[in-house]
Amino acid sequence: MGTAEDLIECTRELLWERGYVGTSPKAIQQRAGVGQGSMYHHFTGKPGLALAAITRTAQEMRASAEARFTAPGTPVERVAAYLRGEREALGGCPVGRLSQDADVMADPVLRAPVVEALDWLRGRLAELLSQGRERGELRPGLDPEATADTITAVLQGSCALTRAAGSGEPFADAVDGILAVLAAAPVPAAAAASAAEPAESAPGPG
Repeated sequence: MGTAEDLIECTRELLWERGYVGTSPKAIQQRAGVGQGSMYHHFTGKPGLALAAITRTAQEMRASAEARFTAPGTPVERVAAYLRGEREALGGCPVGRLSQDADVMADPVLRAPVVEALDWLRGRLAELLSQGRERGELRPGLDPEATADTITAVLQGSCALTRAAGSGEPFADAVDGILAVLAAAPVPAAAAASAAEPAESAPGPG
């Protein structure tokens, strides 16, 4: 890995562990094992390096989610795959953690990739929920945009509960709750008609 990559990855780690204020240039240099000259050769300073690190984190979140959103399965199955996907629940969503960093959110430049990533996530969830509604997987009255916002909010909130509890159980419970709500869909007409037909009587003993 080159020096620039080392700096970006170490900054990502420090932002996760300490937040923006706690991620000092000296801490980055020490973690990356480089001198001040090397750091400022590649980046203009801490804000530029932080922007590169935050942008990388947002890109990775999108790529990971999109891999599940485009996997085989029905729209609702793909949403479920995303919700069930492995993530550092105890640490929280990396992008979600950044959205809770007041110093990142106070800087329009640093804030932009975080907001764009979360907006993208809500949009992709809404697209899949809309497709699921059209296929009859979800009730006709479901609002895809509002449900996508709810899913995103529940996931982010459950990460906070998980960190407070020191256990992944709140996150798992939240995912189960979301999937239970999505599963409350009407039975397709064809399946309902089939279920209503009397079963053939089993042959009696000969």
